[in-house]
Amino acid sequence: MTASAASNPNAPAVIDGLAKIADRFDAFILDLWGCIHDGERAYPGAIDALARLQSAGKRVLVLSNAPRRAQVVADGLVRFGIGPAHYNAVLTSGEMTWQALARRDDPWHLALGKRALLVGPERDQSMVVGNGLDAVDRVSVAQFLLVTGPQSDDFVLDDQVPLLAEALDRRLPLLCANPDLEVMKGATRLICAGLLAQWYGAQGGDVRYHGKPYPSVYAEARRLLGEPAPDRVLAVGDGLRTDIAGASAAGIASAFIPGGIHGKELGVAMGEVPSVERFASASAPPTYILPALRW
Repeated sequence: MTASAASNPNAPAVIDGLAKIADRFDAFILDLWGCIHDGERAYPGAIDALARLQSAGKRVLVLSNAPRRAQVVADGLVRFGIGPAHYNAVLTSGEMTWQALARRDDPWHLALGKRALLVGPERDQSMVVGNGLDAVDRVSVAQFLLVTGPQSDDFVLDDQVPLLAEALDRRLPLLCANPDLEVMKGATRLICAGLLAQWYGAQGGDVRYHGKPYPSVYAEARRLLGEPAPDRVLAVGDGLRTDIAGASAAGIASAFIPGGIHGKELGVAMGEVPSVERFASASAPPTYILPALRW
């Protein structure tokens, strides 16, 4: 623990790596972007940390707000040198969204209708296949918007506002498959579906989300992990409003990696740690500060 943390018992403890606390937990929920990789390559030490957790007999679930099905994301991890030997399960916000649309077991999803306009890039087409949806290509014939992100990686919010405004005029509900506002791909900051959904909701639109920080994704994560006791689960991630707030609401401990999506505002790079005092008064402070995912 740093001197500043010692002077303030509400400040999170700084740890060098997971080895310091691994014996306190049986299961680990690990974020993907900003934690395991940056969209282009795995972070130094991340693959070793995954292997060490498996060797220690820990159960590991990769939990991502990726707006794609879990198997699609798992297949994509192979290019980073990460395979099934490194984790026990993969869960995504996209999978939660796809399943909710397939099941229709609550009044809001049941009322959506079948005609979905997918707002997102071509790579997210798995979200409208096999779950009973009729994919359409115009707002005028859609019954709801299924938003996985901007339609192009180089879009900003203003590029999507005309389509969203047209849907808003028709009072179409919007289902968001990725609550993240933005993500870092290498050194480039890209907007995500959550930013589009946030704008839509602010204009009075009817919006629902799946993924972090919402409770349902943590309940499913614990189910896939074999229902470990909440106090034996640690969530690791770089998003304060998603990874850390979601873990807090789920009653599980968290480790925050400050050099990810918040690196610029905190003034730190991956592997560096800001003053922990700034987190002491947060409504959902992390339990630990972890410079990077490493053992």
